[in-house]
Amino acid sequence: MAFLKRRPLLRLLLYFSATIIILTLPFRWLPPPATSFMVQAKYWGLAGEKPCQRIARHWTPWSAISPSLPLAVVAAEDQLFPVHWGLDLTAIATALEERQRGRRIRGASTITQQLVKNLYLWPGQSWLRKAIEAGLALVLEATWPKRRILEVYINSVQFDSCIFGVEAASQRFFHKPAALLTSREAAQLAAVLPNPARLSVNPPSPYVQQRTDWILGQMQSLGGANYLEGL
Repeated sequence: MAFLKRRPLLRLLLYFSATIIILTLPFRWLPPPATSFMVQAKYWGLAGEKPCQRIARHWTPWSAISPSLPLAVVAAEDQLFPVHWGLDLTAIATALEERQRGRRIRGASTITQQLVKNLYLWPGQSWLRKAIEAGLALVLEATWPKRRILEVYINSVQFDSCIFGVEAASQRFFHKPAALLTSREAAQLAAVLPNPARLSVNPPSPYVQQRTDWILGQMQSLGGANYLEGL
């Protein structure tokens, strides 16, 4: 304890880490009742949208979701998800290099980073938020199984204005439960995740259709549902 008293920054870091673990650990087993993005969508609106009168979201366990959906999300968003530890350092380095060259910044966030952003943080590109996001991602990877991270993500991510989670999206756009999604339907849902405020699942724009075809090809290249076995 005397050592910690002489190191206030270390003490603050330890207290912060302990608080984060306490906040995140229950959701390793319990469905999060809401996310930060849902609360913001409800009361203030996201990405310039009006506040939602009602948030559509229905928690669905992994066993009741078509295997095509998590595969499509991984193929579209983070193909190294099964093997990384929360951060994709190569993608981060590439994004920083492109920023220095003044080019359009490509996404470098892993699924784990996107989950902690949706669950606990706020939209935006500030360095403060990205730093907190990276730290939370490391904590989540250390305390949650990979399958749980992906399960909570696909139950929490926004698919359209006021529509969060795969079950609500499946019912809204395809009029069926998430368990019955086809590979193409799953890829079509995953195709809008980079920007659900501008991209529509149904009717899909030419860009969404093109991206859907690309995701289907990536799903096959990864080896189908076998790619996620062992999570």
